[in-house]
Amino acid sequence: MRKSTSRTLWIIAGILLIVAGLFCIFKPDTIFYSLSFLLGFVMLISGIVDIVIFVSSHRFMAGSGWFLADGILTVLLSLFVLGNEWMVTLTLPIIFGMWMMFSGITKLVNSFDLHQLHIPGWGWFTAMGLILTVVGIISFLNPLSGMAAMAAGIGFFLILEGIVSILRGYFVGRFWL
Repeated sequence: MRKSTSRTLWIIAGILLIVAGLFCIFKPDTIFYSLSFLLGFVMLISGIVDIVIFVSSHRFMAGSGWFLADGILTVLLSLFVLGNEWMVTLTLPIIFGMWMMFSGITKLVNSFDLHQLHIPGWGWFTAMGLILTVVGIISFLNPLSGMAAMAAGIGFFLILEGIVSILRGYFVGRFWL
């Protein structure tokens, strides 16, 4: 896969994640009716993009194994969310927190790989990884927070994931060896 195709896919996934995040923040009253589908669909697209980019470019990208790990977990969680809508409503804080923590940890570890390879921009991934990990831990500490706060938290997380995806697209040339 060419760098420009990877860049485009990551930027499209990032834009979709940001739009979904803004929808969660600005429409918290209606989001809960379609939350399972929206969250599952966006997670599925994001995971597939990471896997496709890994499959086509893993020999040329630094730290590509972490893209694959993040993509696989995201796809598996998205299938769970899409297939169990009633259960998702009951377990959303746990699922959401698990996704945030794992995604944050993989981004954090990937940033250390990028740092060791002296790739500029690695600090952005460190910062986003730390933020995502902390927000995931907070989700586990207070799972019964208000529904509006949960929608805002989900929206914030989706926006962070979107920013990371767009950053991947922006820095895609730096990943190729």
